[in-house]
Amino acid sequence: MRLDKFICDCTGLTRSQVGKLIRQQLVTINGEVCRQSAQHISDDDVIELDGERLALTGPRYLMLHKPAGYICSTDDPDHNTVFVLLDEPNIEKLHTVGRLDLDTTGLLLITDDGQWSHKITSPKHECAKTYRAWLADPVDNSAIAMFAEGVMLRGEKHPTKPAQLEIVTPHECLLTIHEGRYHQVKRMFAAIGNKVEKLHRERIGALILDDSLAEGDYRELTADEVASFL
Repeated sequence: MRLDKFICDCTGLTRSQVGKLIRQQLVTINGEVCRQSAQHISDDDVIELDGERLALTGPRYLMLHKPAGYICSTDDPDHNTVFVLLDEPNIEKLHTVGRLDLDTTGLLLITDDGQWSHKITSPKHECAKTYRAWLADPVDNSAIAMFAEGVMLRGEKHPTKPAQLEIVTPHECLLTIHEGRYHQVKRMFAAIGNKVEKLHRERIGALILDDSLAEGDYRELTADEVASFL
């Protein structure tokens, strides 16, 4: 790999910025000052920028316990984004795997591996997602069959795919869906005349939100957890 590309990948700097640093003699290879941006380096070489060793990061796979009040985009003028909760290098390379609404809490996956996130979000894979919903009105047992058959959402041409509803209490339910339409859980309950007052995602696929994570905390996924989506 070229030296300048390696430094760009490690730091997020542009190639012209890296070239300037090299000309300023701030880059060393194995302790020797390097003056050639195009020099090729090997995996065994030690690259330092202004005395700090550089190393490639990624791919990264993170589990975040999303609090309410944070959005899942990279920038917003009115609200904090979930990325302010992360202490990660090259944070601009990360993206959320799907999204949770501003007021929805729970399991959110974040990565810089686009192929991995596509396997989770692509409709053809039908990755299951389980939400705990608290409702304004009691839920009748008839809703179980309605959701299992699929419900027609306002403004949609096709009903939802079959979903599994478990009534925990008259005002609290677990709902597992296999697609990711806009505001889907809220709209499904609205379609049967109810309103979601609070929503929390507990599971994606076989991955359950780590109960040791407080709201706003995150951790890396284990190799087995990453592989569970492959």
